[in-house]
Amino acid sequence: MDFEPTERQVFWRDRVKDFIEAKIRPAVDTYKAQDAEGDRWKVIQIVEDLKAEAKEAGIWNLFMPPKNDSHHHVDDTFEFEGPGLTNLEYALCAEEMGRIGFASEVFNCSAPDTGNMEVFHRYGTREQKEEWLEPLMNGKVRSAFLMTEPNTASSDATNIETKMVRDGDDLIINGRKWWSSGLGDPRCKIAIVMGKTTFEGSRHTQQSQVLVPIDTPGVNIIRHLPVFGYDDAPHGHMEVELKDVRVPAANILLGEGRGFEIAQGRLGPGRIHHCMRTIGVAEEALHKMCKRLQEREAFGKPIYKHSVWEERVARARIDIDMTRLLCLKAADMMDKVGNKSAKQEIAMIKVQAPNMALSIIDDAIQAHGGGGVSEDYGLASAYAHQRTLRLADGPDEVHARSIARMELAKHMPEDGPTANALRDGKGPTLVGDRPSSGDMGATR
Repeated sequence: MDFEPTERQVFWRDRVKDFIEAKIRPAVDTYKAQDAEGDRWKVIQIVEDLKAEAKEAGIWNLFMPPKNDSHHHVDDTFEFEGPGLTNLEYALCAEEMGRIGFASEVFNCSAPDTGNMEVFHRYGTREQKEEWLEPLMNGKVRSAFLMTEPNTASSDATNIETKMVRDGDDLIINGRKWWSSGLGDPRCKIAIVMGKTTFEGSRHTQQSQVLVPIDTPGVNIIRHLPVFGYDDAPHGHMEVELKDVRVPAANILLGEGRGFEIAQGRLGPGRIHHCMRTIGVAEEALHKMCKRLQEREAFGKPIYKHSVWEERVARARIDIDMTRLLCLKAADMMDKVGNKSAKQEIAMIKVQAPNMALSIIDDAIQAHGGGGVSEDYGLASAYAHQRTLRLADGPDEVHARSIARMELAKHMPEDGPTANALRDGKGPTLVGDRPSSGDMGATR
């Protein structure tokens, strides 16, 4: 097994890393100042300026999957593709982006747009791609994904209650969504909404995903939902009422009853993208912790010379490197054998990465004392964001359930009905038929 990065992996990673250090990190104070000015829900100009530079440099849409035969061409100058990085190549870039909160947006690689663009790329018609994918890939508009609901355990996507009823050539949509990330941004123009076009038949073929322009009558933002007190402006997370929202039935993605299928295809890459960035978050927290421990003295010697801190720093280094290897393994498997075959590795990294980062950030907060729980060092907001990732895109319990089922199947008779059912995602429930934790679901 060769752990040495290839020349191509290093090329893309270092281009991203160098841009972050030369352009983005020096702009952090400017970002904070512009973010604090005036209306919270606005376009932050320094991000737009940096986006233009990143796009000009060709470090743009790095998450987009490699070229394949499904691409449509709008004209001779625009194609629905990025640089063609594999998941493994992108993982090294995304880790660097995770070091600074707004860096992903600078490269047009931030959620939920990345997941939505992949949905358009994989499942959209030519017309849908021309109308929505092109401006998203150009960074002109932003998008939202409306799946999670306040009145049902949305970590089980078959529980979704939003109704989508045919009326001639239209669909009438009624329901309520929350944790709809990105709706606070004034550039948000399109939402992908998951609901049920039928309440009969198989549990996994009742759902459909439909394109709903944000300015459609009946799309009503009820309230903003802060996360541990943070508003995450201008991104934001909203509760939304869909009241008699009328859209053309042609806005259905892929086909009626295929919403659950799309959700599964969307969430695999989305989950691992979060984990890639999380490793960068943990690296940044470790850097801040080590710097702080060397700057301060307590009880007659630098803080790092107290044995408890040596142990914590060592544990952080070990945990980051182990988690990175698991993330790279999952990405490599996705490239070589497909997302479905890598589902256990994706589930494992989704549990491991945020929990690892939370432990390191917590130690970094402790090292900073009172400063750690303030916003002077960015650790409190990093902790809040990472804590949400134990819920977003499926809570820990759901992923642990999947991991356990696949592991149990390995230790059962090869052709036994229980083992086959577990491999297929069926069989006895390990943590409950409808996990109720994790209502943030798959919004990010």
